[in-house]
Amino acid sequence: MTNTILNFSTASGHQVLAAAGKKYLRPGGRIATEKLCQWANFQPGDRVLELASSFGYSAISLVERYHVKVVGIEKNPESVASARVNVRFAGLENEIEIIEGDIFHLDKIPGKFDYVLAEAILTMQSPPGKAKLLTEIHNKLKPGGKFLSHELLANDQEAEISADLAKVIKVNSTPLSTSNWIQAFTQAGLQVQKQETGAMSLLNWWRMLQDEGIFNTMRILWNILTQPAIQKRVLEMRQVFHKYEQELGYIIICAGTE
Repeated sequence: MTNTILNFSTASGHQVLAAAGKKYLRPGGRIATEKLCQWANFQPGDRVLELASSFGYSAISLVERYHVKVVGIEKNPESVASARVNVRFAGLENEIEIIEGDIFHLDKIPGKFDYVLAEAILTMQSPPGKAKLLTEIHNKLKPGGKFLSHELLANDQEAEISADLAKVIKVNSTPLSTSNWIQAFTQAGLQVQKQETGAMSLLNWWRMLQDEGIFNTMRILWNILTQPAIQKRVLEMRQVFHKYEQELGYIIICAGTE
């Protein structure tokens, strides 16, 4: 989605950050995703279903690093088109398939998978939405398959954090505590094998340098400084993140089928 057609006053937080140039939009940044991939222990040829694959960057990285096969599902048609171009440019059309579709209808995707990967997806769903999506994920896993999840954590004040986040990121974000995340997984038949938590680093400048590199971090800062509409939204998000800096964090979970 380009800046010329995006309404920054109503766009979701991740759309605003993506428009500023940010590629890594996970609450724990690249380091948390790396740990999740280490836990996965991918083997060449494993089938991975990625939810909300966006522009295809993580799918491409997974194939290049672990030689897996990836099916990505993405609802936004423009993101689907961009992802397919990126996959084609990387020469990975035989290893990656990007499907335009709804993550709440995973039954329409044929076959089952060794892994399902979802980062910063479950947080954005209501409690009933979380339960439905986790059940869909469970049903798409092979026996012994693993669900890899990277989400926003609320150590305390879940209701207050959810309400304040909704105001600034324009979606109904509902982060949970560690115990509530684990309970949601267990109720869907997913057994948590490993989990780890840490500080939220989405708009931490030092972590941004680590995730994005110097050149892209400078480009992001330039876009924020020179585009008032983006700047306003980013500052609003930073204010809420700072308000709850002791309570907000990330959680990564590796869960398996029973």
